[in-house]
Amino acid sequence: MSHVYTESLNRLIEEFGKLPGVGPKTAQRLAFYILKAKPTEAMRLAEAIRDVKSKIKRCEICYNLSESKICQICSDERRDKTIICVVEQPKDVVNLEKTGACKWLYHVLGGHIAPLEGVEPSDLTIDKLVERVRTGEVKEVIMATNPNIAGDGTALYISSLLKPTKVKITRLARGLATGSTIEYASGKMLTDAIIGRQQLE
Repeated sequence: MSHVYTESLNRLIEEFGKLPGVGPKTAQRLAFYILKAKPTEAMRLAEAIRDVKSKIKRCEICYNLSESKICQICSDERRDKTIICVVEQPKDVVNLEKTGACKWLYHVLGGHIAPLEGVEPSDLTIDKLVERVRTGEVKEVIMATNPNIAGDGTALYISSLLKPTKVKITRLARGLATGSTIEYASGKMLTDAIIGRQQLE
């Protein structure tokens, strides 16, 4: 850290530098932006960060992000409760919802199975998903894990667990290229994948 700057400014630059995709120069620019901003503007940012860490929790049903026990999607009576769409991360829910083609409920796994990275099925919310399917009115489970090796492997593992329930299991289809991620797919690609979903054997 530079000895020219004050201790507090150096600390702010250091913290910004820990953010993904933020290099030393960008961290410095952000820190000086905060320094020059009006106190009310800077405190709004600080309060927003505090609220995100103190208010946001996981929905007790689907494990999506929520500020209450049950998220807005799960508490929406207009949703089709017979269909659950399984995704890896909360940001996948956001991208699917942007298409306007989704009227179902979700289940957020919290990642994908990756033994080499130390992520086992027990580290995800897979058991909670199986429990939802067994005890609910679910007729279809849509596997919307990412179309790559880890996502496909996770979908197949979950499908094997759900097979005894006789529930229909489908997978997002055309429009999503193999090896891609839902996070970076366009709305049109996701809509095509939703409409063209195929049943898993």
